[in-house]
Amino acid sequence: MKMNLLLSPIRNFCRQLFNSTRQMVILGIMLSLCLISLSSCQRISQQNDQVIHLTLWQSINPPENRDYFYKLVEKFNKNHQDIQVEAIFEPEPQLPKILTAFAGNVLPDMLLFYPEYTGQFVDLGAIRPLDDWIEKLEIKSDIRPNLLKGMEIDGHIWSVPMHTSNIGIFYRPQLFQAAGITEIPKTWEELRAVAKKLTIDKDGDKRPEQYGILLPLGKGGWTVFSWLPFLFGAEGEIITNNRPNLTHPGAIAALQFWQDLIKDGSVMLSAPERGYEEDAFLNGRVAMQITGPWTLIMKSEVDHQVFPVPTGVIPATVTGTASLFAMKSSPAREKAALKFLEYVLSDEFQTAWSIKTGFLPVTFTAARSQTYQQFIANKPLLKVFFDQLPVARSSPSIAGYSRISDSLGRAIEATLLGESPEKALQQAQTRLDLIWP
Repeated sequence: MKMNLLLSPIRNFCRQLFNSTRQMVILGIMLSLCLISLSSCQRISQQNDQVIHLTLWQSINPPENRDYFYKLVEKFNKNHQDIQVEAIFEPEPQLPKILTAFAGNVLPDMLLFYPEYTGQFVDLGAIRPLDDWIEKLEIKSDIRPNLLKGMEIDGHIWSVPMHTSNIGIFYRPQLFQAAGITEIPKTWEELRAVAKKLTIDKDGDKRPEQYGILLPLGKGGWTVFSWLPFLFGAEGEIITNNRPNLTHPGAIAALQFWQDLIKDGSVMLSAPERGYEEDAFLNGRVAMQITGPWTLIMKSEVDHQVFPVPTGVIPATVTGTASLFAMKSSPAREKAALKFLEYVLSDEFQTAWSIKTGFLPVTFTAARSQTYQQFIANKPLLKVFFDQLPVARSSPSIAGYSRISDSLGRAIEATLLGESPEKALQQAQTRLDLIWP
């Protein structure tokens, strides 16, 4: 889609987005002016020294990971005298700034962001398809296909994964032992039974001092993300033929399972939109929590272990993946950006980055290397997530996924508060049908 056909409607969209408050309007203008200035400086620099200077927006946290990424970028720069990459930290959320930059034609050359926004970027005409580039590289067959699938729309590959992770269930071994549980649950039925055993009401006031599992209350992204492993495990879908399909039988089954846990009295609901917090787990109020290896639990001194998401119909989990997008620009700048993407997929980068940060490598070669295998052998908790990689699926990357996620989050929240899964999902589907093109 041509830029001049998109520019006017995108500008209108950005005006609507930022007109909500005067501060946001001012912020948008300032960002655009700063970006225009930066772009002009880059062009002057390139004319002066014939070096292509590229910008990469990223929001890598914690700071120690970000600092290490800068070191790896600097290594690339030293080995590519004709290409210099500047990795610019942009605190989340980035989407409003990306839309503003697109309207002002001052996008970065590369973007590290979530793949579920791929469809939106494709509709804007902001990103470059990577098929012609990646098909020429042997690296394509080295990227895990289930990760690459999350980067595809309409048969085209629009980004490459830089790193990945996924969700499991952390548990307190001492609490398992005290409840007489000797084996970790491997199925939904076993998880439900274990959660019951771990729920303890010592004084009989129907207010357990200890719950089996924490579930995230809220309608935000974390709630949906935490529920997706159960959707996938039920062979469920929320999109059919590029349209929302929230009433799929698998979606109903997955949501019913969460409600069954609540009916058993085994669930502590988190504070609204705070389902990622670990306090209840760390102080022993809950014995199990759904989260990933990024959690602070991994660094805590309390006893903890992790097991894979139990199997519903099939074993499954959801990926937490960061993708690199090459934004549309000039042929020379795009070619230079692709050089950097190739570096990120190299064994050198993947092995070093994964060992330093605890993220999981996205290529088979890096994962199977002696260096990484020695590392993962000494990280038993991380190995649980590593071993789940073959059954991990990505969040949908369809355009409009943010609206689907919002409606789905409302349905999950309603179900956790007592609504039937069928009714909650049907109401969410009806809302989407009214606005879906």
